Amino acid sequence: MIRFSFISLAAVIFAAAPASAEPKVTTFTLDNGMRGVVIEDHRAPVATHMVWYRVGAADEPPSETGVAHYLEHLLFKGTEKYPDGAFSRIVAENGGQQNAFTSDDYTAYFQRVAVDRLDLMMDLEADRMTGITLTDEDAATERDVVLEERNMRTENDPGSRFREQLTSSLFLNHPYGDPVIGWRSEILALGRENALSFYRRFYSPDNATLVVAGDVDPAEVEEMARRHYGPIPPSGAHPAERPQEPPHVAARRVEMEDPRVAQPYMMRFYLVPSVRSGADGEGATLSVLAQILGGGGVTSRLGERLQIEKEMALGASAFYWGVSRDDNIFGVYAAPVDGVGLAQIEAEVDAVLARLIEEGPTDDELARAKTVIIADEIYSQDSQSRMANSYGAGLSVGLTLEQIQGWEDAIDAVTAEEVRSAAEAYLRPERSTTGWLRKTDSEKAAKAAESGEEIKG
Repeated sequence: MIRFSFISLAAVIFAAAPASAEPKVTTFTLDNGMRGVVIEDHRAPVATHMVWYRVGAADEPPSETGVAHYLEHLLFKGTEKYPDGAFSRIVAENGGQQNAFTSDDYTAYFQRVAVDRLDLMMDLEADRMTGITLTDEDAATERDVVLEERNMRTENDPGSRFREQLTSSLFLNHPYGDPVIGWRSEILALGRENALSFYRRFYSPDNATLVVAGDVDPAEVEEMARRHYGPIPPSGAHPAERPQEPPHVAARRVEMEDPRVAQPYMMRFYLVPSVRSGADGEGATLSVLAQILGGGGVTSRLGERLQIEKEMALGASAFYWGVSRDDNIFGVYAAPVDGVGLAQIEAEVDAVLARLIEEGPTDDELARAKTVIIADEIYSQDSQSRMANSYGAGLSVGLTLEQIQGWEDAIDAVTAEEVRSAAEAYLRPERSTTGWLRKTDSEKAAKAAESGEEIKG
């Protein structure tokens, strides 16, 4: 009854969504190659202004992991026109919010302001596209900030350390195996010249996409962009082709212990095509597969089997990282209840996968998965920032505007046999790394301490 009620509610909401919910999107390209995207949203007099550089951690030079993220930090230091942190101060004084983020494939900077401050935001962002000024002291100070960020988010979090190890084990050759924040030893070696070299090479209008969402007129946005970004010359330097993965022929395993682990769990990563790198429709199929397998909580295949029927898991899920330039990760996760071992929970996960590969999804599962994904797309239009992020991220990894706008149709077109075939093709042991994270055995640790041995994670 719970499942039936969920389907009915989601279906009603989806059916009731007005066709006019689709945002109006306008594009333009400046003479210097900078692309512009305007998403009209007239519900409030505010605007989200974003500049997306089509370069990320996967484009870093050898031995300089973390430089893309390090540079992102340094861009808030100042320029000749707006020195000493003036950028952040001006945004705050004008009632705005701002931040930035780095991924494997892109680096983005954004502000959310009253619409009459949009021109000022373009002035600020265009200035720091070319005008950054850095001292050795700035570089050293911010390197320490990044190191502390790594300490807090990774070194002091066993789950983060575990996932970092799992990821690096999955990717044999591709730079997706390196952490976005960088390896600690290489962060320590970064300095002013590393950051400036990366900046001068990749921060240019022909390697950037401007996204503006809000209560704006597309013609006025384009005119502003031509005034502020238009005079900046293109560099012609774009990220090089990345090393790609060789065929994966052997399953890999990672086992890590840490005394700080509160809840043991198993996690498995599979190498699968992204929406961009896969054949037409494969990304949508893998998204539906993830939703059926573990995207719906206890109504998913993993949740229903492990949590409801077997009562052996506290939680189980599946996920797909499909918005990327190159092949990326499809993951499954399960955390056992007390008294159930990781070997037991892994065997049960394997049984669920085997059954899905053999039988495929039911019509009910397929319909429910599509409804959830499409409804989420519709609801995302209530968020100005989510709309801006969807277009910015998609275009930055190489998707076309048509692919982004046609995502709901692509999901709706997925068949049960396509889901089964994708599971059979890609959820194969040789394409995977399986990890166990568990608490260090206290008795074992005590004996090791007495003998002077080191307990390794």
